[in-house]
Amino acid sequence: MKPHLLLVEPMMAEIEASFDAAYQVHRLFDNAQREGIEAARGEIRAVVTGGGTGLANDWIDRLPSLGIVAVNGVGTDRIDLAYARGRNIHVTTTRGALTDEVADMGLALILAVLRRIVEGDRFVREGRWQAGEQFPLGSSPRGKRLGILGLGQIGRALGTRAELFGMAVRYSNRTHYHDVAWPHFADAAGLAADSDVLAVCIAATPDTRRVVDGAVLEALGPQGALINIARGSVVDEDALIAALRDGTIGAAGLDVFENEPAIRKDFLDLPNVVLTPHQASATVETRRAMGNMVLASLDAYFAGRRPENTVN
Repeated sequence: MKPHLLLVEPMMAEIEASFDAAYQVHRLFDNAQREGIEAARGEIRAVVTGGGTGLANDWIDRLPSLGIVAVNGVGTDRIDLAYARGRNIHVTTTRGALTDEVADMGLALILAVLRRIVEGDRFVREGRWQAGEQFPLGSSPRGKRLGILGLGQIGRALGTRAELFGMAVRYSNRTHYHDVAWPHFADAAGLAADSDVLAVCIAATPDTRRVVDGAVLEALGPQGALINIARGSVVDEDALIAALRDGTIGAAGLDVFENEPAIRKDFLDLPNVVLTPHQASATVETRRAMGNMVLASLDAYFAGRRPENTVN
């Protein structure tokens, strides 16, 4: 008999087909299956979820046979890792599969903000170019100082890309790495003060909640730009909205938000911010690779092995 698996949110059709071939899949996002899920709670041994959704402790408590939570992503801030460990539950991620795509999105947001790409699109669509209006000049990335907050795999990949565009990279990280030549700063405010663009790549933890606060934004300055490809929770959104409104910083490019997808309406009225709907890893190729990593973690667990990408 196939093992029971709870799928919290949709994935690529081909990946879901692989789930269906190997498991008795219960889809939590399908309201028609809620009654069947309740009846199968005691038999569900695996959960597949997204990094932005996670799995709350009350759901862990409701699944007495649970042995693995496979995250289709790298974020684990919505899962109590210590609690899961106390229940002998593996938590796995797809670390490594999405590094390049997220770094690409970071660079895309930098270029979109500096070169006013979204603003230019709107300018053309509104007929203002045809009407003879003058579009404001953008800024070149060349010679700009890029501060990377959080030098994990994604931060390193972004820094490497930025150097190809002539940017001078520096970083702040809890660990001072000696295998990179980039200058290290002890804290976010110090990094921001020495940066033209501040890219947030740090993991979301209780310690990093709203680490980018009003003081950091003030240090970044009125010509500075904030790029966030990490998690919305690491930025104080009240301070960010105020900074964008009053000119404390010049602009922002945001792929993540604290209460996404129900983001603050204030963001929608700001002309100096580029907004994307948490799409940093959203390519066919990467989502396929992530799905296959989830499948591999499940295969390992049900074969009695420790999954390679266990993070707790």
